[in-house]
Amino acid sequence: MATNINTLVTLNKEILSEFEQIVGYRFTDLRLLQKALIHSSYAFEQAQVGKNNETLEFLGDAVLDLVIGHILIRRYPELREGDLTKLRAALVNETHLAGMARGIELGRFLCLGKGEDASNGRNKSSILSCGYEAVIGAIFEDGGYETVSAFVERFFLPAIEGKKENLLIADAKSRLQEELQEAFNEAPSYHVDSEEGPSHMKVFSVSVLFQGEVLGSGTARSKKEAEQRAAASALARRRAADSKEES
Repeated sequence: MATNINTLVTLNKEILSEFEQIVGYRFTDLRLLQKALIHSSYAFEQAQVGKNNETLEFLGDAVLDLVIGHILIRRYPELREGDLTKLRAALVNETHLAGMARGIELGRFLCLGKGEDASNGRNKSSILSCGYEAVIGAIFEDGGYETVSAFVERFFLPAIEGKKENLLIADAKSRLQEELQEAFNEAPSYHVDSEEGPSHMKVFSVSVLFQGEVLGSGTARSKKEAEQRAAASALARRRAADSKEES
C-alpha cells in the first residue's frame, strides 16, 4: 500500500493541496489524506481490496462522537443526557454529514471506481458521509485530538445552535410535562388563543396553562407545532427563573 499511496500522492499533489486549502488544514503526512479519499470501489478496481478509507472512517466516526459530545457538554451544561444524545445524533447522522461533505466539495476529490463514478457516486450521501468521517479520522491521526477538535468545532458550530433549537422545540411538550408532573404531580393544558388565515394557510396561536397561569405561548402553521413552541417558551422561562434564583 505504501508504494501505491506514495504514487497517488505524487500524481494528486495539486488536487490534494486544493482540498487542504478548502478545509483550512495542511497535513504533515499527505498519505493519510490520500487514503481518506480512496473509496472501496476504487481500491477493488486497483486489486487493493481492503486498502481503502474504511478504517479511517471507523476511526473518524468514533472521533466525531467524542469531539461533538465534548463540545455539547461545554456549551450546554444545562441539557440532560437524553437531549445531548439526541443533539449529537442529529449532528453526526448520514444526512447532516453528507451536507457537511458537500460544503467542502468532498465528492470532487474522492477516488471512485468507474462504475460508482458513472452512477453519480460523488453525490451519494452514504459515500460522502463515510468519506467525511474518513477525513476526520485522517486529521486525528495526523494532528491529534486538539487539532481535530478545533477543526470539528469550526465546521460544526454554525449548525449546532439551530439543531439544538429544533430539537428542543420538537421535544418541548414531553419535557415540560415530565418536569411539572415530577414537581407537582399535575400536567399542563393547552389552549388555542386564535386561528388566523385561510384554511390552507392557517396560523395558530396557543398558550400553555398550569394552575391558572399562562406559562408560555407559541405561534405556528399547525396546532401541534404551536403547542411545542408554547411549551418551549414555558421551559425557557422556567430556566431563566431558576438562573435568577441561583444568582
